[in-house]
Amino acid sequence: MPLPSTTTTSYGEFNSSSSIRTPSFSRSESALSDAISIDIQDDTTSSFTPLLHHHQPHQHFNNMAGQNHKYSVLLPTYNERENLPVIIWLLAKTFQENNIDYEIIVIDDNSPDGTLEVAKQLQKIYGESRILLRPRAGKLGLGTAYVHGIQHATGDFIFIMDADMSHHPKFMPEMIQLQQSKNLDIVTGTRYAGNGGVYGWDLKRKVISRGANFLASVLLRPGVSDLTGSFRLYKKEVLSQLIASCISKGYVFQMEMMVRARQFNYSIGEVPITFVDRVFGDSKMGAMEIVSYAQGLFKLFVAV
Repeated sequence: MPLPSTTTTSYGEFNSSSSIRTPSFSRSESALSDAISIDIQDDTTSSFTPLLHHHQPHQHFNNMAGQNHKYSVLLPTYNERENLPVIIWLLAKTFQENNIDYEIIVIDDNSPDGTLEVAKQLQKIYGESRILLRPRAGKLGLGTAYVHGIQHATGDFIFIMDADMSHHPKFMPEMIQLQQSKNLDIVTGTRYAGNGGVYGWDLKRKVISRGANFLASVLLRPGVSDLTGSFRLYKKEVLSQLIASCISKGYVFQMEMMVRARQFNYSIGEVPITFVDRVFGDSKMGAMEIVSYAQGLFKLFVAV
């Protein structure tokens, strides 16, 4: 299935008679000389130019073993109207260039910014077999969003990732290759090993993230370098069992998944990734989330 062409409809205008054109934008961190630059033009001139200077460009795994597998991407969304067209374009581009069968399941929690309406337009462009819409009535939590998504997933492998473009799809072929080469149950992206990194955060947020990850690692001993990350590849049955065993909510949920995986003796591999702060929209991390994280971490420590 070829990538859909786009017309001259301006970004942010979505209606039943128009196509979607993703924006041109650039974001850089001068101190690190790192940036992402995306320029998606009309029709056959579409191009994507990532500038992540600490990561080598990925080759296309056109001869990847196990091409009979199908990969379902779960995308929980809340107020991601601006990000959704870009992340779906990048996902489709990555999968198609690497001959990977896929579906993208958008689980929107009644976003007031019209994210679901954008998703419906994207479904018309890419097709109902590629974009599945499974909206919910409100914000019901990340864990239940995954449960909801898995119920509709037809792939035998599941990717979970953020919809705000913090997680770049270009790392997915490498995650798939690692999983297939070792028949791993889980492959997780890591910001804190190899040439992984974080860009776009100020020093305060980097310290908080590092501190939270270090504290969780000391208390829970999960055996992975990035416990608080949320860019992962699971065997479908493994993800289902882990979710069923978890008791945490919010940001701690992702940590408990790795802790439970260790308890079940699941095999885990890591791929260094570059995490880039969101370009559009506001971060959902605030003071209440930090307090909730600390409380959840303590409860998880006691429980496991």
